[in-house]
Amino acid sequence: MTTWVEGAAGSLFDIDNLPYGVFSRPGEEPRVGVRIGDHVLDLSPVAAAEMLDVHHVFQEPSLNALMAEGRQVRTSVRAWVTGLLSDETERDLVEPHLWPVADVTLHLPVEVADYVDFYASLDHASNVGRIFRPDGEALLPNWRHLPVGYHGRAGTVVASGTPVVRPMGQRLSTGSTGEGPPTPTYGASVRLDIEAELGFVVGTGTALGDRVRVEEFADHVFGVVGLNDWSARDIQAWEYVPLGPFLGKSFATSISHWVTPIEALEAAWCDLPGQDPRPLDYLGPDVARGLDIAVEVELDGEVVSRPPYRSMYWSPEQMLAHLTVNGASLRTGDLYASGTISGPEPGQRGSFLELSWGGKEPFGNGRTFLEDGDVVTLRYTAPGTGGGRIALGEVSGVIEPARD
Repeated sequence: MTTWVEGAAGSLFDIDNLPYGVFSRPGEEPRVGVRIGDHVLDLSPVAAAEMLDVHHVFQEPSLNALMAEGRQVRTSVRAWVTGLLSDETERDLVEPHLWPVADVTLHLPVEVADYVDFYASLDHASNVGRIFRPDGEALLPNWRHLPVGYHGRAGTVVASGTPVVRPMGQRLSTGSTGEGPPTPTYGASVRLDIEAELGFVVGTGTALGDRVRVEEFADHVFGVVGLNDWSARDIQAWEYVPLGPFLGKSFATSISHWVTPIEALEAAWCDLPGQDPRPLDYLGPDVARGLDIAVEVELDGEVVSRPPYRSMYWSPEQMLAHLTVNGASLRTGDLYASGTISGPEPGQRGSFLELSWGGKEPFGNGRTFLEDGDVVTLRYTAPGTGGGRIALGEVSGVIEPARD
């Protein structure tokens, strides 16, 4: 299928992609659009003109109303948009509502309800274990039996391009000798890091007490976003025992402006790299799948890593099944993330903690952790259903100095 939109055919945002976002033009309220090539289609006036039953959802300042309509509406809307952008007879109606992406303002696409972050990469978890426990086992006993995760802070999920202020907090003095009781100091984090991740956005929720099976993933997950889980490693290291990440993670999580529908990733599903021992049955070890998504980490214009998502140990479906196995309810706008994406090779590590091996082995241009003024951009591509590749929304952020 070919689109009539100039410049879109063969691009990373061809008609087999069609991610959703929220945009505005000068003097106008934010509303829902879909990207095709280098343009965004304003869906509201087109849907109103065609008297689409759900035309009102495109007037909202987030995707939540559209996502709450469920899988059947999601797929029918996608088919409708595909027809609009491929059928020449629709061109006169649609073309006046196409705006160059460069001429609009993009906003946070989702009103985030809850945020959970997992730890699903075997290579990342093993690297972190070796860095912090060089004389012990790299993986803790539970890691291969369940997708480990923590509950984050939804209110600090921000859109790509939002500056990230260096966090303040408690951390151990870098001059500590290790003798006597630990002595914390208060100040700005000096080991500020990134985590290149993939985020999954929940469309339809569940009742408290219900569980989502692995096979029901697409009934509840609307789409995916690029995600950077900014991390203050020095604050995290001091606070995370025994309850896990808290202030070292909760100051900012960046997501892409564009939400790629699950349907656009149909050609990206692949086999998992292998799970040993066999997970418990509720984790669907015979049907769970991975995703073949390529990630690129850029620091100040230099690509420093290319993590492969297909190497992840736990699948998106298994993460959702585990998240809800205790009866925890889902809500429209819930966001859960994969955890750092890292592959087996040094150039495939998705965090600076790993790239610098705990700050001991500088990478790139002599770098270890983030400095004020640094710009980090994460880019993602996947096989498209049209035979080429599609781009997921990129995630970018600049580091600003700590505030008094």
